Amino acid sequence: MANTADAIIDRRRLRRKLTFWRILSLLVVALALIGLYGFLAGSDRLSGKTAAHIAKIRVEGTIFENDELIKRLGEVADSTAVKGVILSVDSPGGTTAGGEAIYEAVRKIAVKKPVVAQVGTLAASAGYMIASGSDHIVARQSSIVGSIGVLFQYPDISELLTKVGVKVETIKSSPLKAEPNFFNPASDEAKAMIHRMIMDSYDWFVGIVQERRKFTREQTLALADGSVFTGRQALANKLIDELGGEDKSIAWLKTKGVDEKLPVIEWKPAQKTAFSSLLSQSALKMLAQYLGIPQESTGLLRDLTGDRIFLDGLVSVWHVDGRPVGAQ
Repeated sequence: MANTADAIIDRRRLRRKLTFWRILSLLVVALALIGLYGFLAGSDRLSGKTAAHIAKIRVEGTIFENDELIKRLGEVADSTAVKGVILSVDSPGGTTAGGEAIYEAVRKIAVKKPVVAQVGTLAASAGYMIASGSDHIVARQSSIVGSIGVLFQYPDISELLTKVGVKVETIKSSPLKAEPNFFNPASDEAKAMIHRMIMDSYDWFVGIVQERRKFTREQTLALADGSVFTGRQALANKLIDELGGEDKSIAWLKTKGVDEKLPVIEWKPAQKTAFSSLLSQSALKMLAQYLGIPQESTGLLRDLTGDRIFLDGLVSVWHVDGRPVGAQ
């Protein structure tokens, strides 16, 4: 009986030791993978970027205040190997604060080296704001350009709440605090407050276009009614400088002293490297398996960090339902 008890104790001790060494081995492997990832990511960032080249940076999708993109733009500005920059813009716009931050980062590049914006399908609202930060804008004949304006949107679910029998009570320090809100129709005072804010941001946006495109105030306001234009129309209205693609962008850089034979190297976000994808999928699944976490849960954060459905605050964005966005 004693021998049986001793055998059980020995097996438990052995099991604990094996568990300890398995966890330790996993940690060593994880640290090695992280170190290798850092090395490869750094190598990828530096690969081909130490020699003279034309940098290409994509600004795509909904615009937010993207810290990683702003940092990357700053690195391009500081790189002595970058002789010129192609800013590839394909965006319906986004938050005004996000557009402002990226616009300012583009202007910092332009102080040091020539920057040309190359419009793809769309450069509207905050997307056009960012493109106007360059010194030359090239767009396709069928590109969509413009939608100069600002808006503020909020849902009013008061009727829905009434139908389901829900009443929201609010106690606040002053009538305009947290107005407008979802739970009751906005007062005239709240609408006037938001309108003043919109018009101030609109005035700032109009000023940017006026300065960058060398318009008079009257010319700018005539185009800043929220309308969108094809590339051909935008050229006629001087919202862009030229029709074409990357070849035209390179040709313009040549007029600024940039060798047209230099390679065009895209500066991509580090997290989009192939090794990063491998680490985030295979390694995380392995770690989940060892720790007893369901492997399907490793995709949860990826789902949660997708594009946001709603934009907070003032936005400058062109809606795909065809309604041009402008000051109301």
